[in-house]
Amino acid sequence: MGEADPAVSVWRARGRTRAVVLVLHGGAEHGTGSVQPWKLAYLRMVPIARALHRAGRKDGVEVRLLRNRRYGWNAPAEHPVDDARWALERIRADHPGLPVVLVGHSMGARVALRVADDPAVRGVCALAPWTPRGEPVAAVAGRSVLIVHGTRDRMTSPAESHAFAERAAGVAARVARFEIAGEGHAMLRRARVWTRLTVAFTLDLLAGDDGGTLRGAWAAPGPERLRIPV
Repeated sequence: MGEADPAVSVWRARGRTRAVVLVLHGGAEHGTGSVQPWKLAYLRMVPIARALHRAGRKDGVEVRLLRNRRYGWNAPAEHPVDDARWALERIRADHPGLPVVLVGHSMGARVALRVADDPAVRGVCALAPWTPRGEPVAAVAGRSVLIVHGTRDRMTSPAESHAFAERAAGVAARVARFEIAGEGHAMLRRARVWTRLTVAFTLDLLAGDDGGTLRGAWAAPGPERLRIPV
């Protein structure tokens, strides 16, 4: 990609790297402008990336936060999908054979769900995902998927993420979906809840220990597992 490469911030593991988390920020349906480091959609994911690093670094978890070349999804080009594939290739080059967990917000969650078919990916944590009607689920086949959505989100549809979860449950290794009462799209009102669920999911997949946070979620009956209130 040369000069047009996306930017990546890296928080390295303590000691030998054993796994990698790739964090993907949100954007817009249309927008070819560059993503500056002060863009709110990008800044929103910095605290989550840091929290993931604090929780996982002792277990060898490295965290990478991708900053896309362009702000929009821009169908049919789907620029952020290309950027995420590029970032996964970089991870594979630096850490061949290591497992990866994807964490994305809004458009970034849609991207994560699209690129989950990369062989390194163990699972996807999709925060307030943009999953329009008919969004394909094939890429999450055999993966673990956690979806978290605020009940008052007006930017991306909780109903559509629920429909996506229902479809994904037919192909994924496991799917759980949390509904955060009274929360909107920006993940600000109950930020600790978003962070706690994201960290628990990631550590469950990469370190085998989520502190019990998600144990009840995975064990819940199918319909209940997709509408877990918080």
